[in-house]
Amino acid sequence: MRERIWAPLPLLPLPLLLLLLPPPLWGGPPDSPRPEAQREPGPLQPFDLLYASGVAAYYSEDYERAVRDLEAALRSHRRLREVRALCARRCAARSPLAPPGAGPAAELPFFRALLERARCARRCQAERLGGPASRHRVSDDVRSDFQRRVPYNYLQRAYIKLNQLEKAVEAAHTFFMANPEHMEMQQNIENYRTMAGVEVLQLVDREAKPHLESYSAGVKYYEADDFELAIKYFEQALREYFNEDMECRALCEGPQRFEEYEYLGYKAGLYEAIAVGEYVKALECAKAYLLLHPDDEDVLDNVDYYEGLLDDSSDPASIEAREDLAMFVKRHKLESELIKSAAEGLGFSYTEPNYWIRYGGRHDENRVPSGVNVEGPEVHGLSVGKKSSPKIDRDLREGGPLLYENITFVYNSEQLNGTQRVLLDNVLSEEQCRELHSVASGIMLVGDGYRGKTSPHTPNEKFEGATVLKALKFGYEGRVPLKSARLFYDISEKARKIVESYFMLNSTLYFSYTHMVCRTALSGQQDRRTDLSHPIHADNCLLDPEANECWKEPPAYTFRDYSALLYMNDDFEGGEFIFTEMDAKTVTASIKPKCGRMISFSSGGENPHGVKAVTKGQRCAVALWFTLDPLYRELERIQADEVIAILDQEQQGKHEPPINPKDEL
Repeated sequence: MRERIWAPLPLLPLPLLLLLLPPPLWGGPPDSPRPEAQREPGPLQPFDLLYASGVAAYYSEDYERAVRDLEAALRSHRRLREVRALCARRCAARSPLAPPGAGPAAELPFFRALLERARCARRCQAERLGGPASRHRVSDDVRSDFQRRVPYNYLQRAYIKLNQLEKAVEAAHTFFMANPEHMEMQQNIENYRTMAGVEVLQLVDREAKPHLESYSAGVKYYEADDFELAIKYFEQALREYFNEDMECRALCEGPQRFEEYEYLGYKAGLYEAIAVGEYVKALECAKAYLLLHPDDEDVLDNVDYYEGLLDDSSDPASIEAREDLAMFVKRHKLESELIKSAAEGLGFSYTEPNYWIRYGGRHDENRVPSGVNVEGPEVHGLSVGKKSSPKIDRDLREGGPLLYENITFVYNSEQLNGTQRVLLDNVLSEEQCRELHSVASGIMLVGDGYRGKTSPHTPNEKFEGATVLKALKFGYEGRVPLKSARLFYDISEKARKIVESYFMLNSTLYFSYTHMVCRTALSGQQDRRTDLSHPIHADNCLLDPEANECWKEPPAYTFRDYSALLYMNDDFEGGEFIFTEMDAKTVTASIKPKCGRMISFSSGGENPHGVKAVTKGQRCAVALWFTLDPLYRELERIQADEVIAILDQEQQGKHEPPINPKDEL
């Protein structure tokens, strides 16, 4: 349920106060909803039941039924959203809300209209869904799966089993757009390209948002200097954006939770891009852009330039920002003031998030989920700048307990000449290192985790890797000892707990990616090497040594917050881990790997790092990246957690587990 926040104004809950915003403040052009989709005969089947049936069919290797039910689940989920949005809009129009007047019981007409609106919505939904809307309530886990587009992961595998390559590619790409950190899916798409025998696949995102598609088309025409078509598509993108905004607001009324949409960070670039062609309209667009970025020097210069091009009959001061964005921003500011007022009344502080980030999404916990494709090509020909990696805005703390006996503290941040760094020994025992090294030889593939590239960072070394889920699969199949595969899972969880505790984090640290990787020096190629095994880089931003900056923007994994490397051996030459300054040259710390040693650090531009050349032998480690945002949890890790839970149940003597561990793999 939505939290009821009471503001000190007319003693109404904050969500109701927001409903009372004057009609002109509801932002953008008049609502022009999409035509209602054609209904399927009979009551709408709950998408969670269809999803469960599809997944069960997939694990039973009944791929035709899996495709049928998973596709039906996606249609049901889409239809449910359409019905809820349609009913919310229609019922809001039939039962408008008016502010309560003065005097006894003056608020009763307001609440009567509100209850009538809710009654109308229930009737409307029941009529269009073919039954009560309560049938379609789902668990948080199912909601999360659809938000992360997990059904498309099952679909792409099922379509491949049915030899339907084109549909498999569509499903894989749709899943990948919401999960760009998923290395396996990257490899799958590359494999499909090879299977199709083409250089470039026509990739289709089945969940693409209309306004983003229009925006991308506008950028394409803009870069081709076809400004008329560019303006057409940019204007269309704005109209579609405002429709999505209105739909999102309609869906936010009531107890339903719809978290798929985050639009605020996207809008500003449109107004900058539309600012071509007619000078009056260009000036309106530029001034609209400045409502979001009032200190943007480039656009301020553009305003001066456009004003200088106006004829004598035009007064620049009379030309105002576009009305659609002016209304949008005005509404946003009023909402913000209401929230601040309510927060003060309840005795807690409220800090307005910075919604208007130009590049790389919203900061930290407010950033746009990866499922929303806001990172389309930049508009060239305009004066645009980059956004450097922001300073860490959470409390920087370290020195928390190490949780496990025998772990030896070696160096902290100060001793390592940096920020948020720690070096520990004895995280693994010698026996565990030998066992991990042994299992590595049985599970790793050349190029795993590097899009199949044998030598992704240097031609003088070979890279091999494996994930936790792959290790458990090989263990269950008997290709490696299951106990050893389980050790890989256990020691990575141990590392996660240590990092979370030592840096004294206030929220849960989640796995973003877990990878066992070995790099082997290639014989005959080590004489007079001057390159690095892994060039200097940062883990969540693009290092720019010349500018002495780190840009937190795609394709960097901007959601990563902490990193760790757990070493398995020392019987090799070279391979030292190094920290540097932002110039990528000045080494601030050098660490020699050995069995059980772990280095951990925050993932931003404050910690540029790399690996010196491995000149002899093989260097193996478990590489771990973590995030504080559950939206970016590693999907394979979630699956591995489920497998481990099932194996633990079997060990405890429980029979007939709900899922066969081999199928889960």
